[in-house]
Amino acid sequence: MPAFERVKSGIPSLDKVLDNMRLGDNVVIQVTCLNDFKRIVRPFVQQSIEDKRNIIYIRFSTHEPLLEYTEGLKIYQLNANSGFEAFTVEVHNIIKNEGAEAFYVFDSLSDLQVAWSTDLMMGNFFCVTCPYLFELDTVALFPVLRGHHDFATIARIQETTQLFIDVHSDDKDIFVHPIKVWNRYLPDMYLPYRLNDDNRLESLTNSVDLADYYNLIHNEQMKHAEQNIDSYDRFFREAKESYYRGEITDWTLNKITRSMMTHDHKMADLIRKEFSPEDYFYIKERMIGTGTIGGKACGMLLARKMVANYLPQYVKYLEPQDSYYIGTDIFYSYIVENKLWKLRILQRSNEYYFEKAEELKNAILNGKFSESIRAQFRRMLNYFGQIPIIVRSSSFLEDGFGNAFAGKYESVFCVNACSPEERLLQFENAVRRVYASTMDKSALEYRRQRGLDKMDEQMAILVQRVSGTKFDKYYMPCAAGVGFSYSVYRWSDELSADAGLLRLVAGLGTKAVDRTGIDYPRLVNLDNPESTTLIRARDKHRFSQRKVDVIDLQKNEMRDVSVNDLIRELPDWYLRLICEHDYDTERMFFERGQRREVLFVSCDGIVKKKELMKMMKDILSTLEEHYGNPVDMEYTINFRKDGAFTVNILQCRPMSVWQSAASQDIPSIEEDKIFFKVNQTFMGNSAKLNIDVVVWIDSKKYHGYAYNQKSSICSIVSKINKYYEGKNKKLMLVSPGRIGTSSPDLGVPVVFSDISNFKILCEYADTEIGFVPELSYGSHMFQDIVETEMFYVAAMDTEQSGTEIFNKEFFKNEVSVLQHIASDAESFADIIKVYEFDVSKSLNLFADFKKRTVICGISS
Repeated sequence: MPAFERVKSGIPSLDKVLDNMRLGDNVVIQVTCLNDFKRIVRPFVQQSIEDKRNIIYIRFSTHEPLLEYTEGLKIYQLNANSGFEAFTVEVHNIIKNEGAEAFYVFDSLSDLQVAWSTDLMMGNFFCVTCPYLFELDTVALFPVLRGHHDFATIARIQETTQLFIDVHSDDKDIFVHPIKVWNRYLPDMYLPYRLNDDNRLESLTNSVDLADYYNLIHNEQMKHAEQNIDSYDRFFREAKESYYRGEITDWTLNKITRSMMTHDHKMADLIRKEFSPEDYFYIKERMIGTGTIGGKACGMLLARKMVANYLPQYVKYLEPQDSYYIGTDIFYSYIVENKLWKLRILQRSNEYYFEKAEELKNAILNGKFSESIRAQFRRMLNYFGQIPIIVRSSSFLEDGFGNAFAGKYESVFCVNACSPEERLLQFENAVRRVYASTMDKSALEYRRQRGLDKMDEQMAILVQRVSGTKFDKYYMPCAAGVGFSYSVYRWSDELSADAGLLRLVAGLGTKAVDRTGIDYPRLVNLDNPESTTLIRARDKHRFSQRKVDVIDLQKNEMRDVSVNDLIRELPDWYLRLICEHDYDTERMFFERGQRREVLFVSCDGIVKKKELMKMMKDILSTLEEHYGNPVDMEYTINFRKDGAFTVNILQCRPMSVWQSAASQDIPSIEEDKIFFKVNQTFMGNSAKLNIDVVVWIDSKKYHGYAYNQKSSICSIVSKINKYYEGKNKKLMLVSPGRIGTSSPDLGVPVVFSDISNFKILCEYADTEIGFVPELSYGSHMFQDIVETEMFYVAAMDTEQSGTEIFNKEFFKNEVSVLQHIASDAESFADIIKVYEFDVSKSLNLFADFKKRTVICGISS
């Protein structure tokens, strides 16, 4: 049947006025009450059944059914509260499965605004659903309630649909007024009509009838005079007014929490307990768009509120909170307005989940923001002026209980050392990059592995002022890092895991959360902050921070600067806080007749500030107590010359920890059948593991491989990881140096998605070359290891370091199956070996957590 073929509406006079409905038409009928819509839709359904059409009712609302079941009518029951994306995808799939020339009746669009809180998202649903219906030559009828939505949303709907009809009624009359009829015209088409009791339309052509009609419209407009703002903004204004009258209800506060803060029930309960109505109102004033502010923003605000509520003595040391929030609705509107919804739906399918991700990512990076949103961006940027800001992901699911998403999405610095127009362009690019990072392979793998790939994952944005101090051309915090309320990493049995631990660096905190090359942050156990395993100055220097991340105001960029270069730019009072002398090296130069000052970054002066360390310990302990779960917290610390300091809480989230496992009595294994025996330097929550597959990376062959091609080794590891996915095998990766480092000279620079199916990670040392394991407790890679319950072992090169046995020749008689897994990996056969084990030759790992010993070998 050709497109635009005439379709009977069941009301002959309406067919005459509209020159018939046509295949492809979406028909939006704006009504004051849904009974008026029934007057039109029921004859349509009856006619469609008589004409043997495939007629479908999409039921999702709480209002009374528009249609009752009758033979020939198909009804789908959906849940709009599942969220915009899940609901829209479900409708899309129904339309796809029902095929061409199906006829539809939808429940009231206005109830989508009730479910999703905003007019914007209701409009987005229609703008992505209507064109798909049009493509399949369907006919679909939608009611929308008059006066419930802002003019901009109704205008979007009217622009998108093929037919838009106004229906007005009072006690005695119903009037029908076509507003838009696409692709056809008749002389009397746009006149108002009276719908008589026998369902005949009678045009209003005299002033008496028209006066009745326009008086009715005028009275309705008087009732709905607030349509110049979004319904959610009207709701918020009414909530504020009721609060100041002392009449705000729990229902209102629960709706605010659910619609603006989070859908995570645990987080929502905490927020409701800690927040006052004024807190919600302040956040709303600093929002761009609507929707939720996302997990990261919620965690930051909740942590600050808990400190204010339970540790008021420390509030004077906290920096004021002046962040902005770009709501999740803006993310979806960006996708819809840039015509990317079909591609997003395709990418969500199992078939194209990874395949279409790069295409969608590139499309997001090249999209445009609406002028109304750009105007709000400008107002926000005027507030910050030339102070640097950071644009951070704050997704729906991020930083919730059980799903940290550590390092999965981007954060982008905007230096702002440029003109207002350039600042806007840089900011827009930063937001695009965060949006596009939802399509990064690591993020997609993380969501799929945790069963989140089909869940609503909207991206909000947290815009924070970079907390820092200006040192000539450089801007940076005096110190930053990440703190943990609970730490399984202890270098002495005298230290308490419950006291908490800080990962502390000079400059921007990126060096504290990324597994960087030559940099070692200061680890501070808050039970005894000055405790360290490093005694000699040369060892402290070796395992210190070599580069500092800074914002370069002259170059208008964030970059790292070597400590040696940066020291020359810094005042003495600050150097005393972050630097120590390497007296061993200074003495060596002195003995050679040279006087040379050798400094390295240890943050020792900061660690010695007892009041500050106590404050950090108290904050972490209090957050854990009131979260009911261990937490990690990103922070900055800034100082003044006179010693005054401020702390800024940038982020806080529930922390995954290894649960205690029952110790395993280690069986007696002959030494020649032991692969490794390690004391202290391991972590995990499994006391016994049967290992099916070992992936061995040879340190010397890897070191000798061309530097610029080392990343190709990661792709082979990724192929191995993919090959064993879903095969119920326990894999162990044995790799030199640091797994996941950013520097190929220090280890294999895989990302987590390359090793997501491994159960055991074993880093081993080869000090001849320079490979040294380093757990990087608190890094994003570490968070992934803990969340996926991997077992971690660091095999050092000396017994003094805790490793009794590490047999590099253990697998010399085994046959590698790499070629069977990756036929294109022939050139890597000397570097990467893959060994499989079965019951005939059982490779096992045993961990005795009491004695702090782990052993791996062939046991009988």
